[in-house]
Amino acid sequence: MNGASREALAAARERLDALTDSTSVDAGSLADELAAVTALLDREVSLRRVLTDPAQPGEAKAELAQRLLGSQVSGESADLVSGMVRSRWSQSRDLVDALEELAALADLTAAQKAGTLDSVEDELFRFGRIVASNTELRAALTDRKAPASAKGELLRSLLGSRTAATTERLVTRLVTQPRGRSLEAGIESLSKLAAERRERMVAVVTSAVPLSDPQKQRLGAALAKLYGRRMHLNLDVDPEVLGGIQVQVGDEVINGSIADRIEDARRRLAS
Repeated sequence: MNGASREALAAARERLDALTDSTSVDAGSLADELAAVTALLDREVSLRRVLTDPAQPGEAKAELAQRLLGSQVSGESADLVSGMVRSRWSQSRDLVDALEELAALADLTAAQKAGTLDSVEDELFRFGRIVASNTELRAALTDRKAPASAKGELLRSLLGSRTAATTERLVTRLVTQPRGRSLEAGIESLSKLAAERRERMVAVVTSAVPLSDPQKQRLGAALAKLYGRRMHLNLDVDPEVLGGIQVQVGDEVINGSIADRIEDARRRLAS
């Protein structure tokens, strides 16, 4: 998002934090309601355009949102959406993207309150790896002709009692309501939001063999010092690394594997 939309999203996230800090607000229920509004506005393009029309007064748009949603969702959700439509959005679709992000953040907040946020981070990462290595599963989950109910049932059989409830909810919404994104991009976005909720960056660490706990602690401390922020390690094992480790933080790759050194030597010899 750029310009006005970025500012509007930042303001909405502050309002969400204020809501979910209250012990009287069920963050999980709030997430479900925001996800329902996301689906509504994603489907109803004309309504979305009216609610983001810069030529219309913000208060009038807020009143319209209240009339439409007041009897369908809780007062907290209706107030949050009304506040969002008062803001200015660069594109009408940005409002829907923002609502979707707030729904995910509300779910992650619920996990944090339940003490399962670390598990959710790890489970999202592992699910992404499973999908990447299983072409048949990925095809089933991304088949546009398959009904959402069938995909949801497949995910329940895969995740069910094996993951935190928040993980299943997030992945199910992502798969059944992809909104034009690839499955991989959606999982990466959720992982980043989970890490951000813990005020940490995510480092994908690939090693030839599993790292010991002391090695993980030393690596996490070194990366935190390097980037100036706490670091969550998503660990993967790949025998082809041949030794050493490969670390990816965002778009930056730190490669200390033997395989990489061998390839570099080959390139130099060839040149």
